[in-house]
Amino acid sequence: MKIQSGQNRTLIVLAFAAIYLVWGSTYLAIRVVVETLPAFSSAAARFIIAGGVLFLFLRSRGVEKPDARQWRQAAITGSLLLVGGNGLVVWAERNISSGLAALLVGLTPMWFALLDWIRPHGVRPARKTFAGIAIGFVGVFLLATGRESSGLESAHGWATVAVIIAGISWATGSLYSKYSSHPASPWMNAATQMVCGGVGLMLVGLSIGEPFQTNWSQISGRSLIALVYLIVFGSWIGFSAYIWLLKVSTPSRVSTYAYVNPAIAVFLGWAFLGERVNAHMLWGAAVILIGVVIITLPSNTVRGSWNRLRRTSKGQGKASAVSDTQDCPAIK
Repeated sequence: MKIQSGQNRTLIVLAFAAIYLVWGSTYLAIRVVVETLPAFSSAAARFIIAGGVLFLFLRSRGVEKPDARQWRQAAITGSLLLVGGNGLVVWAERNISSGLAALLVGLTPMWFALLDWIRPHGVRPARKTFAGIAIGFVGVFLLATGRESSGLESAHGWATVAVIIAGISWATGSLYSKYSSHPASPWMNAATQMVCGGVGLMLVGLSIGEPFQTNWSQISGRSLIALVYLIVFGSWIGFSAYIWLLKVSTPSRVSTYAYVNPAIAVFLGWAFLGERVNAHMLWGAAVILIGVVIITLPSNTVRGSWNRLRRTSKGQGKASAVSDTQDCPAIK
């Protein structure tokens, strides 16, 4: 049955709420998981269980089974999003706070802009985009040179690099998923990507010996509860909503979750784990946010403001200038 426009708008609002709010809380859950569980292996369990159960549910409802080409696309997307993207963030949170990890992931819209340009038939970013990227990297420098007083390094070198690489991998996988042909339903796409990504994470965990280096008798109950939370809310709800939004919205709009996630992650890390935020981190977060806003600000808004200023300088009255400014479109 075709979804009516009103229903579609409601679904879009709910999907954005999921990636804004639910995903903001997953950084806290990941930090709790890796307290006693191995990083890549726990992420593998999360996505294999979430993807496998969703796949079986969809098949029981008569959803068509993916063919070989769809599995191949799912393997590529799942590797980029979940092995390179999520897996590296989980690994990094063993050494940096959940709030800092979320702040570094806030660079994702910048990677979207650059990668959307260099892809085949991509569009060259406007000058303001390059300015926003430069500003964003200043914010990363501030984050990387800060120190938390809680005893955790605010930016352990390799962990910081890992989160930055994770953002690039996530943006790459998102754009590949956006522009590649997916004849299967978006929910089946999400299920197959989670299964493939989970298998990839398991192979990484095995290759570095995680199952043999972990003291399984010391696994805490709260780590297991956090893992269940990630499966239900982070994967079934959040990840499925994200894959669907990539098909019904634009990459720039979808990437705006990076505005909200860091604020939620920093607050939850402070409230539940006692993570502290110093001035370096606050300044870094603010600078990154300014860069991201500049990147996602519609070009016609910038051009319109410049044209109005030129008209005003040529003799239009102050009242007219104020009226024009008030008519500027809002950031969407």
